[in-house]
Amino acid sequence: MTAAAPAWIDAETIAGALPPAAAIDVLETALRRTPDGDGLDPENDGTRTRFGTSAGELLQMPSAAGRFCGTKILGICPGNEGTDVPVIQGVYVLFRSADLTPVAVLDGAALTTLRTPATSALAVRHLAPPDARRVALFGTGVQAWGHVEALRAVLDIEHVDVVGRTPERVDELVGRITAAGIPAAAAEPDAVGAADVVVCATASPEPLFDGALVADHAVVAAIGSHDPASREVDSTLVARATVVVESRVSALREAGDVVIPISEGVLGPDDLVTLADVVRRTAPAATRPRLFKGTGMPWQDLVTAGAVADRVLGAGGGSTR
Repeated sequence: MTAAAPAWIDAETIAGALPPAAAIDVLETALRRTPDGDGLDPENDGTRTRFGTSAGELLQMPSAAGRFCGTKILGICPGNEGTDVPVIQGVYVLFRSADLTPVAVLDGAALTTLRTPATSALAVRHLAPPDARRVALFGTGVQAWGHVEALRAVLDIEHVDVVGRTPERVDELVGRITAAGIPAAAAEPDAVGAADVVVCATASPEPLFDGALVADHAVVAAIGSHDPASREVDSTLVARATVVVESRVSALREAGDVVIPISEGVLGPDDLVTLADVVRRTAPAATRPRLFKGTGMPWQDLVTAGAVADRVLGAGGGSTR
């Protein structure tokens, strides 16, 4: 007997099936499961692998937990920048854990655009003070807008300062945010001094601002890199902050915002707090900045893809097909 072909779930369907607020809740629910049995253990997640090609890189991110397992495969082609072809393209292949039957193939870039801001917003939900209202946003790409949408689900945003390299793109994003009903303006890096929440969603390999300017009560989410040689925040901020990561293992392997300060003696591996600890237990006191460093992990793709499949294909992720 030939198995039915897996369903194709495109970007529009993903966005309609799982709004940012729901994605945040899905990630939180997953982190609240204990590592026993089919529960989630971020410290033992799949490893991101990279394979160089003549045009760029192929990335693969496998994971397994509960009813589903799967992997994301992305192609990153820097030469596509400035053309009609996206720099990042890919797919997520979702399987049933019980028999490894392919359930669905999802648009990988759309899945990333959803789960990355949702993870940052989950961290902000637990780390930001209750009266956090002002956001400083570094970056003007899809992740920047995605973070505005996700943060709206956990904050009552009163203003967004947008910092970017290209004035035209900054103005475009400011207009989009304003049209969504949130006051926004173009700003310089020192806007972090007035921010309750700072989001770094750039491709910069070097720190974006002076970490001494960040307020003691503020939360910084740095998600732009998963490269041990690149960082968006400086060691000044790291030395002042409680540093929260998705996984110690992942951060020590991939997060330059963590690896570089450790090499400088500013931070120790034992100083890292995991997001699971924050969600399951008690958030750090708001007496010093909180830095959430995200690299993106395979389990985030898996649980988000599983939730999308359940909503699109029916409970069980297409088990009735």
